[in-house]
Amino acid sequence: MSANESSVGPSPLSEGDEAGTASSFLEPSAGVLQPPPADIEPWTDRYFVKTKQTIGRFGDKTVCYAVFMRRPVIFTPRLMVRWLKQVADARGIDIRIDINYREGDWVGAGEPLLYITGSFFHLVDLETLYLQKLGAPCVAAYNAFTMCSDLPKVGFLAMDARHCAGIEMEEMMAYAAAVGSEAAKRQSGARGFIGNANDATAHYFGQPKGLGTMPHALIGYAGSTLRAAEMFAETFPGEDLTVLVDYFGLEVTDTLEVCRRFPDLAAAGRLAARLDTHGGRFLEGLDPQESYAVLERNVPLAVRRYRNDTELRYLTGTGVSAAAIFHMREQLDRAGFPRVRIVASSGFDVQKCKVMADVGAPIDAIGTGSYLPDTWKETYATADIVEYDGVPSVKIGREFLLKRRRTANGADGAS
Repeated sequence: MSANESSVGPSPLSEGDEAGTASSFLEPSAGVLQPPPADIEPWTDRYFVKTKQTIGRFGDKTVCYAVFMRRPVIFTPRLMVRWLKQVADARGIDIRIDINYREGDWVGAGEPLLYITGSFFHLVDLETLYLQKLGAPCVAAYNAFTMCSDLPKVGFLAMDARHCAGIEMEEMMAYAAAVGSEAAKRQSGARGFIGNANDATAHYFGQPKGLGTMPHALIGYAGSTLRAAEMFAETFPGEDLTVLVDYFGLEVTDTLEVCRRFPDLAAAGRLAARLDTHGGRFLEGLDPQESYAVLERNVPLAVRRYRNDTELRYLTGTGVSAAAIFHMREQLDRAGFPRVRIVASSGFDVQKCKVMADVGAPIDAIGTGSYLPDTWKETYATADIVEYDGVPSVKIGREFLLKRRRTANGADGAS
C-alpha cells in the first residue's frame, strides 16, 4: 500500500493511518461523529436509499468515487475519513481511500481530493453524509490559512462556536481553523491560531482548555469595566487579563483606568484591551475627520490610493477600524503602557484582515469567527463514480476525473 492510500475496514487503524497522509499534530476527538452508523438511512438522500435497495435486488459492483470541489481549498479530510472508518467497522466491510494530497495542502478547483473504492451497495448511502464532513471544513481552512498568512505576526483566537449550527459543526470548524493555521505556520512562519473559545475542541490547538476572559455581560453585571477586571483578577489570580473595553463607549478611558489599576500586569505584557466597538459608532475620540488624521500620522499612504467602499470602512469607518486600532495604540504609548496588547474582534474575515495587513495595523491578536464560509454554496463537495468493476465510466462533463484517476493510479485506471 502506498503512502497516500488508506484501507478502512474492520481492522482498527491508528488515527494517523486512517487519514493516510494526515498531519500528526491533530489529535482525535473523543466523541463519535454523527449520525451513528445505525441511523444513516433517515439522514441520507432518499434516492441513495432507493438505489441501495435496487443494487440489493440486481447485484453489487465494486465502484470508485472521485471526490472534488469547485473552488480552491485547503484539504481537511480527517473528520470525513474518521466517520467512514466508523461505518466500515460497524458494517464489517473494507473501504479503500486513495488520498491525493496531504492534510493542509492547497488544492485547486476541480482537482480530485481523494478516491473512495468499495462495495456500491455499502457506499451509495454514505455520500450525502461524508460530503457534509468535507466541504465546509475545506473552505473554512482556506479562509483561516489566508487570514493567518496575511497577518503572520498576529495570534488568532477561534471564536466561531456561537455561529455554528450545532456541536458537530463546532468540531468541523475548530478542526478547519487548526489545519489552516498549521499550513500558514509551515509556509510563512505565521503565529496562526493560538487557541479557541471552548474546551471541547481546544485539543486541536494544543490547548487543554478554551481561552477567553469576559463577555459584555460580566461588565454589565459588575457596573464598570474596571470592576469587571477586578472581579476576574480575584476569581482567576495569576492569569493574564484581557479586558473588553467598549461596553460604555469609553474604550480609551476605561482601558487606561484598568492599566493604572494593574500596572504590574501592564508592564509585564500580561494585560490586553479587546476592542469590539459596535459598527454603529466610532471608538471613543474618533469621528470621520479624526480617523483620517490618525491614519495620516501613522500610514499616510493608506487612503491616498484607490479604495473601494468596504476598504474605506475598514480603514476609517465606525466599529473596529484600522484608525481605531492605531488610535488606541497611540493612547496607550502616550500614557506609558507600551506593552499593553490590543486584541481586535468584530467582523475580522479574510477581506478585513487583508486591509489590516496592508496598512500594518498594530494588532497583537484577533478574535474571529469570520473564517467560517461566507458563501455556503462554495462549500459543496461532490462525489462522482468513475469506475464500475474496474471499468472507467463517468457522466458527460466529468471526463477530467477519469484522466486524473489514470494519472494517479496507472494507465488502466485501476485502483
